[in-house]
Amino acid sequence: MLEFLGLRSLDELFESIPAALRLAAGLDLPDGLAEPDVLAEMGRLGRANDAAADRLVCFAGGGAYDHDIPSVVRAVGMRSEFVTAYTPYQPEVAQGVLQALFEYQTLLARLTGMEVANASLYDGASACVEATNLAVAASGRSGVWVSSGVHPHWRAVLRTFAAGTGHDLIDVPLENGITRWPDETSSPTPGAVLVQYPNHLGCLDDVEAAAAAARRTGALLLVAFDPVAAGVLRSPGAYAADVVVGEGQPFGTPLSFGGPYLGLFACRLEHVRRLPGRLVGETVDVEGRRAYVTTLRTREQDIRRERASSNVCTNQTLIAVAFAIQLAWLGTAGLRELALRCARGTRYTRDALLAIDGVEPLVDAPVLREFAVRTPLAPETLVDRMAEAGFLAGSVLDRAYGDGLLVAVTEKRTREEIDAYVDAFGKAVR
Repeated sequence: MLEFLGLRSLDELFESIPAALRLAAGLDLPDGLAEPDVLAEMGRLGRANDAAADRLVCFAGGGAYDHDIPSVVRAVGMRSEFVTAYTPYQPEVAQGVLQALFEYQTLLARLTGMEVANASLYDGASACVEATNLAVAASGRSGVWVSSGVHPHWRAVLRTFAAGTGHDLIDVPLENGITRWPDETSSPTPGAVLVQYPNHLGCLDDVEAAAAAARRTGALLLVAFDPVAAGVLRSPGAYAADVVVGEGQPFGTPLSFGGPYLGLFACRLEHVRRLPGRLVGETVDVEGRRAYVTTLRTREQDIRRERASSNVCTNQTLIAVAFAIQLAWLGTAGLRELALRCARGTRYTRDALLAIDGVEPLVDAPVLREFAVRTPLAPETLVDRMAEAGFLAGSVLDRAYGDGLLVAVTEKRTREEIDAYVDAFGKAVR
């Protein structure tokens, strides 16, 4: 390389770097290890992880859930054609992946009650950001009313991006687990209203009230929904939502220490030109046969960067395929059965815990898959004691919600597990 560049040494190659910025000596790094030694060290580090969902019976949720993953999801989703496939830029060699993404989009559009869905985003938090970007661009207003029932991590990501985009985020408080939207238009007039359904406390928030607030202010209605709860709840599209987002982890993705996960994104057709990421469409080839292509991909970041409403131009193909496989495997009846099993287990567990002296509901609003309780001892202490008894007791709530524990019950939890959990909970409290 030096010869090609007409240089005599590495020092000459880097002579443009000021001396003050160069290392006086080499990097202070230990000598390299042999491959067996590296593998042994990586194994030691790996064993330091506590795979609580495997070792403990999991009653934690708060955005990531211990749902069942049918064998068919792994059998089909882990085929080499899906695992090794990258962005399907060339449709002539990527028909299988493109069709799988098209099916995913179709299933998600039906689940949300929307007209169009994209080929996925990174996770629920990034989907919220992209929905906000779309709404602000469409409305021309930077104000965003955000329910405090939206996951605190998602709101933190929103605030991070808002520091660069200039969006004015206004947190709207909860009252007994339900968002209380302002009666009058506050300043600035919002361009978007964001609500989560069910919300972070597991409560069935009032989406109709959010829709009324959006109509009253001329804002777009953004709904962060739960794909599992959609098995028994009205779809966000039935509330005239403009954009629907969510986290797809419950279908086909294990907890995996926090990722990678799946951002769900669907919207009304009038917003399709602002759709982030990519959109796979169905067409015919030159011989009239059904074919699939990348119909739209956000190009603004390439050619009109200063006016772009999105900088996302990729998706979570493998995770989206797993989501589609599990949803197709369940079907309408299976999804309803799964959601009902979660709801019934949650009610049974909540009633049993509230029968323990000193345990009280944090809020009284109706819940579906998870609920929040106050305990007579610090929730952090309770989680530690329950871990010793073999249970992942729940998620400690952010202090902004009060001193409480968030408990989730999925379809995997049996009555025997719930009874044992409640018994250990009572002993830990006493």
